[in-house]
Amino acid sequence: MAAQYLKGALISFIPTLAGSTPNVIVFQYNPETITHTWTAAGQSGSATSPKAGVNPRAADYIPGESFSFKLSLDGRDMIADGATNPVAATVASVSGVYTRLAALEMLQYPSGSAGGPALVGTVSASISAAGVSASVTGGTSTQNTTVPRSVVPMALFVWGPQRILPVRVTSLSVTETMYDALLNPIQAEVSITLQVITPPELSPPVGELTQIGLVAYNYTQGLRQANAIANLGDAAATIMGMLPTPF
Repeated sequence: MAAQYLKGALISFIPTLAGSTPNVIVFQYNPETITHTWTAAGQSGSATSPKAGVNPRAADYIPGESFSFKLSLDGRDMIADGATNPVAATVASVSGVYTRLAALEMLQYPSGSAGGPALVGTVSASISAAGVSASVTGGTSTQNTTVPRSVVPMALFVWGPQRILPVRVTSLSVTETMYDALLNPIQAEVSITLQVITPPELSPPVGELTQIGLVAYNYTQGLRQANAIANLGDAAATIMGMLPTPF
């Protein structure tokens, strides 16, 4: 029996009056390669000119990371797999792969704040309580604080059980290659870049969505640390034996 492979997915969240509704974008085919890019941890404003007397290994922020890959979409294969997923086959027969493309495209559009009105109110109250001014005019502080009322959507990038991370789409390019009689795309290749949202960007975790993102990040980071420890073994002991004392 052939092995059953898991499929990657993006889970976006659509804010509603009753909370949030997840929209799962399952990858029709897993990408063959993924580029996982890291931005080193460091000190703010010191990447090119370290301050004198400051430890060069000191870090004010954690490393950033992003994922880049290509997704292939084929409406004809979705229709052919009707016995496995009749709903997807029916949708594909009507609109090709456009529904999946539309779901990806919507990840580019700012929407209502992640926590709804409560988030705006909480941030406003916090700023007012702290006496922080958002604008200074002629040296005079004002309490006219402008709080963003829309935010870029957060999604969960699910790549197996060990990597589930909160992300935002920073680059999206779609190449449509075939169309049906109504000009719906029935084949497409999508190039996508996902920037991982870090805990400082999710703090304070106000609202349901930011809490989900923070839990996902901490979960994946915990597994990453456990896997790094599991990498210790006889080979590591052999290398350590080659190093000068006091190792």
